[in-house]
Amino acid sequence: MNIEELRTYALSKADVDESFPFGEDTLVFKLGGKMFLLASLSTVPLEFNVKCDPDKAVALREQYECVKPGYHMNKKHWNTVVVDGTLGDKLLKQMVDESYDLVRKKAKK
Repeated sequence: MNIEELRTYALSKADVDESFPFGEDTLVFKLGGKMFLLASLSTVPLEFNVKCDPDKAVALREQYECVKPGYHMNKKHWNTVVVDGTLGDKLLKQMVDESYDLVRKKAKK
């Protein structure tokens, strides 16, 4: 997965906005004004941050070296994923889906 594929996938979800609130190197995707995905435009390989259930976040970090505590984020709720070929597109999209769903559920409350 590359940045264009990630961007296209994120924007395919309902009510998603994209912006650059932290500068031109960080693309941010929001649902209802709340972030669910941040992607670095300056790192190679691609890296992105996604929200995650705290227990699952730890489990993913233990299972995959390319999944790290969220860079500049609340480490309990965010993971940074390095797209180095270790994880397939299906799992990467699943992480984006889960992040989106966490924000959507919270927004409905």
